[in-house]
Amino acid sequence: FTVSGFVTHAGRTALHRHARLGLWLPPGGHIEADEDPVQAVLREVFEECGLAVEVMPTGPRFLAEPPAQIVAPVKVGVYDIPADSVLAEPHQHIDFIYFTRPLVAEPALPDDGHEWTWFDAAALASPSIPADVRELGLAAIAAAG
Repeated sequence: FTVSGFVTHAGRTALHRHARLGLWLPPGGHIEADEDPVQAVLREVFEECGLAVEVMPTGPRFLAEPPAQIVAPVKVGVYDIPADSVLAEPHQHIDFIYFTRPLVAEPALPDDGHEWTWFDAAALASPSIPADVRELGLAAIAAAG
């Protein structure tokens, strides 16, 4: 299981060129043991681009507990991952996708060689952006207002 977090600020969303895949993608990664998807997306965004973020709500929060609640993802994607130098067998990622906002007023992306860039709606229209990333990036920008 994996998570992806579209970090949105000022009408733009943060993407980086994935080193192994060569694709423009939001921050994300694998969910660790004893971690729920929200904890994982907060950790992955911070680890990959150094930003503390909050997850945008996707629906009403119900008052009756238990059970404990976490914010639902905006989408759960199932991605076929080909064999490569890291894993010899093809496999699937079941990806919990969240929209997030930085907790600081002026978020800065890292200059760490991973080509982090803020993409606005016009830049997301580039054919170099995967169709699902474009659609979700535009939706994240709209959701952030």
